[in-house]
Amino acid sequence: MSGRRLQVHPGGPVNPMAGWTRLVNPWRAALNFLVLYLCRFLPWVGVKRFLYRCLGMRVGRDVAVGLGAMFDIFFPHLITLGDNCVIGYNATILAHEFLVREWRTGPVEVGRDVLIGANATVLPGVRIGDGAVVGAGAVVTRDVPPGAFVVGVPARVVPRGTPAERPVVMDGTVAEAPVVPGGAAREPGVAPDGGQEPDEVW
Repeated sequence: MSGRRLQVHPGGPVNPMAGWTRLVNPWRAALNFLVLYLCRFLPWVGVKRFLYRCLGMRVGRDVAVGLGAMFDIFFPHLITLGDNCVIGYNATILAHEFLVREWRTGPVEVGRDVLIGANATVLPGVRIGDGAVVGAGAVVTRDVPPGAFVVGVPARVVPRGTPAERPVVMDGTVAEAPVVPGGAAREPGVAPDGGQEPDEVW
């Protein structure tokens, strides 16, 4: 995973967030906020795609953005969502960051067929390759290679089929596939005789 593409802007005597109205047009930021906040609650993904494009975002075909997802209110035009990607519930994609003495902007490119899990955060200047999966709650601080599966804070690549990709039960342990007599693993919810078994926590 490689680093981010960021443009660094010097701050002033106060931190940039305190003086944000000098950095972006306040009326434009207010409009962006209203549209993006409305989209958090709209269930119609086609309407949301249209509204995002009105703000300057590059949004591909069949993009699906879940409820609660939020995009950068100051620089939405720096965000690209590739065809057929899914942005999960309450995910956040940022194109700027404020520090004490400076502020930074960077384009975010989400490739085709990407899945970004619930509550994940994507920082500015990041590129997520085609077919990649970002696990729920991950914080993406670097580029994600095409087809990769990343989890954690900060997000790191893990091999597919590892415990990180398996369901987690309520106590935080990783659910293992149960073993039937003879040592053969079976799928959750399937009884040894091939029928359905009662619901379990997986």
